[in-house]
Order: sequence, then C-alpha cells, then structure tokens
Amino acid sequence: MLGALCQQFNGGPVGLSTLAISVSEQTETIEDVYEPFLIQQGLIARTPRGRVAMPAAWDHLGLPRPEIDPQLFS
Repeated sequence: MLGALCQQFNGGPVGLSTLAISVSEQTETIEDVYEPFLIQQGLIARTPRGRVAMPAAWDHLGLPRPEIDPQLFS
C-alpha cells in the first residue's frame, strides 16, 4: 500500500477507495489493519483530501522525495 501511494499517486493525496482498488484490498482492511500502523510509524497521514505519504515513507522505501514547486504557495 505504501509503495502504491508513493509510486502510483506521487505521495497523494489519494482517496481511500482509489487506494484500495489500486492494491486490490477492501477499504475496511486498509482502515483497520494497515493505516493504524503506518500512521503510528509516521509514514502516512490522513487528511481531509485523502491519504498522503510523509517524508519518512519515501526514505523507508528508498525513493527520492518529490520536489515541491517553490512558487506553489507564493
């Protein structure tokens, strides 16, 4: 799930249903089994817009963190 969030969705935000479909898992399983652990470990966060990968997720997977456009919040 973490790999899909980072690689397929560029770290999110991505909705629960979309994420579940991409990893062939039930939404309830993601919410009840995967998410609590990943949130406790600081790898993902739940936001109003969807699930997002935290910087630790990229480090854990050995992937380069995506660049943030410096003018995005200007």
